[in-house]
Amino acid sequence: MARTHVDHQDLVRFAEDRVNLPSNKAIEYRAQANRLGERLDSYLTEHPDFSLRRLQIAGSLAKGTALRTINDIDMAAYISGASAPTDTRALLDYLAERLRKAFPNFSADQVTPKTYSVTVSFRGSGLDVDVVPILYDGDPQWYGDLVSQDDGSRLRTSIPLHLAFTRARKKAQPKHYAQVVRLVKFWARNMKAERDGFRFKSFMIEMVVAHLCDQGVDLSDYYEALQAVFTYIARSNMREKIVFTDCYPASSVGVFAEPVQIIDPVNALNNVARLYTSAQADMIVDAALDAGDAIDAALHAPTKQETVRYWQKVFGPSFQV
Repeated sequence: MARTHVDHQDLVRFAEDRVNLPSNKAIEYRAQANRLGERLDSYLTEHPDFSLRRLQIAGSLAKGTALRTINDIDMAAYISGASAPTDTRALLDYLAERLRKAFPNFSADQVTPKTYSVTVSFRGSGLDVDVVPILYDGDPQWYGDLVSQDDGSRLRTSIPLHLAFTRARKKAQPKHYAQVVRLVKFWARNMKAERDGFRFKSFMIEMVVAHLCDQGVDLSDYYEALQAVFTYIARSNMREKIVFTDCYPASSVGVFAEPVQIIDPVNALNNVARLYTSAQADMIVDAALDAGDAIDAALHAPTKQETVRYWQKVFGPSFQV
């Protein structure tokens, strides 16, 4: 393939300049979140009967797949004890009250219950930490019942096992797995801005790229890697069941009726795409087809200006080389 006007290194530079969270910011944000955890650990040492057992960084920051546009940090709060309420609203109020006790220097408005989480606001950086409760019963692998950010339902999950899943793919293809995830997330973000009703949540994108990684797709050339992702989405029509066997055998996967089936790698009974309709899946497929066509056209464009214009169909007007 001729790459006279835009090549792999141009995509690398674009990612560094426009897509990725800068490493110094990632370090700063992780340190900020870790300070919350350290202060909680200190408090728990003095109050061993306290129901809040652990704060764990989760989400894209913990996985190393955060975009430059990140404006909050996800954390999981493991809560145990018979006194913890099971009603979601009461549980969030309960969590907020205990966070205020654990962090007495915070003002009341810095710890705010939301629909499915409690937001802790840092006045210095302006960054929010969204703390999601997990009801914990002492499982050694840190399984517990998470309040889903999608719809408030309860899901059995383990944040440490999720992070181990990501580390395994990053180890298989150092730098490239996480980078391709970020590039596809950036594409999806652009599609959401351009196409009314488009949705393709980050966790599903991670699972698609992880599936290709497990299938032996080489992600080191971002031209080829992106085309592999878009081709897979188009070929599968977003109707191919994706299953991982890191934490359970494939035979234990549940039977699902939803059109899109991407199974949680730490919970065989949870379809992470359960809320996606056929129409939403078709929108993802249509967008992937258009992106693949644009990359093909870019390869054959006679001028740099035209090549860049095709890549802007994928990544939006911020793509410049």
